[in-house]
Amino acid sequence: MENQYDAIFEIGDKNDKFAEYFVGQSYLNMLSTERVGIGNVTFEPACRNNWHIHHEGGQILLVTGGEGYYQEWDKPAQKLTKGDVVNIPPEVKHWHGATKNSWFTHIAVEVPAEGAWNEWLEPVTDEDYNKLS
Repeated sequence: MENQYDAIFEIGDKNDKFAEYFVGQSYLNMLSTERVGIGNVTFEPACRNNWHIHHEGGQILLVTGGEGYYQEWDKPAQKLTKGDVVNIPPEVKHWHGATKNSWFTHIAVEVPAEGAWNEWLEPVTDEDYNKLS
C-alpha cells in the first residue's frame, strides 16, 4: 500500500464482504467482534461508502490517518483528519470516505443496542463527490 502515513493497525484484507456498498477499494481489519464491533477501515483515494443508516445503535468514527469526509443527508460534508472523532446518532443518513488525493483510515465502532442493524442505501454519486474540495 502506498500509504502516506504510518498505520496504527494492519490494513487488513480487501473489503470484499461489503464491496457492493463502496465506490472504490476499501480494506477491513476487524479488531473486535465480541460485545462491540470495532473495525479498522481503510479507503484508497476517492473511495467512499454508500449512504447508510445505523438503526438503533449508531456509530463512532475515530480517524487514525489520511484525509477524508463525513456527510449527513442535507448537510455539508466535513473534512476529517487524524485525531477527529465523529459520533453518529442512530437513524442519521450519512456516508464517509477518502478525499480524492489521500488514503483515509478510521476505526469504526458500532454502538451496541438491542435490534441494531445497518441499512445500506444509494451510492454517493461522482457528481456530488466531485463537488467537494
